Amino acid sequence: MKIQHVFFDLDHTLWDFEKNSDLTFKKVFKINNLQIDLNLFLEIYKPLNFNYWKLYREEKVTKSALRYGRLKETFDAINFKVSDELINLIADQYITHLADFNFLFDGTFEILDYLKENYKLHIITNGFEEIQTKKMINSNIYHYFEKVITSESVGVKKPNPKVFNYALQMVKANPNECMMIGDNLEADIQGAINCGIKAIHYNSEKNSKIPNKITSIHHLLEIKEYL
Repeated sequence: MKIQHVFFDLDHTLWDFEKNSDLTFKKVFKINNLQIDLNLFLEIYKPLNFNYWKLYREEKVTKSALRYGRLKETFDAINFKVSDELINLIADQYITHLADFNFLFDGTFEILDYLKENYKLHIITNGFEEIQTKKMINSNIYHYFEKVITSESVGVKKPNPKVFNYALQMVKANPNECMMIGDNLEADIQGAINCGIKAIHYNSEKNSKIPNKITSIHHLLEIKEYL
């Protein structure tokens, strides 16, 4: 059957999470007058954050544990003494200010304009519900999407099939009428494939360890070759 619906992941796929996150930490540290080597902080924080999100997807840590733990472990690793009260404040400020910066990946508007002509576009995201809509509104892409499905609204996270089945119900479509585009091989790509949904991996970092069976692109405009 012809593809009618295209699901996008948001962070790391359309919205440049790394760049926006780096700028958010710079702002939050300035607000709190924290004399921290930002590059050193980020070098430690990023792999810790990646691991915490994996645990979060696997339902092994809570949202609050993720938000606190990734900061606490980073501050400990760089030997920067900070109170739990300040860690929780920084965690809140980080979420508050994250949508202040709205860098998108190159080609985002062009590919969304192109796809909007022939497909219904939607978002499926594991990101925190209170911030994802704000990110899209502030970066001027919210109007492209008919449905925004968050893991929090479903109660489980990608790659849990309940997320994709919920999305199919929301748009009233069969799996073979849909395409998923995202950066995470486990959560976005394999999760979709396991539910019978075709998928395109957005490999912006040009990781060479992508299985041959996976359709992978390095630039968003390459989607035109498949849709």
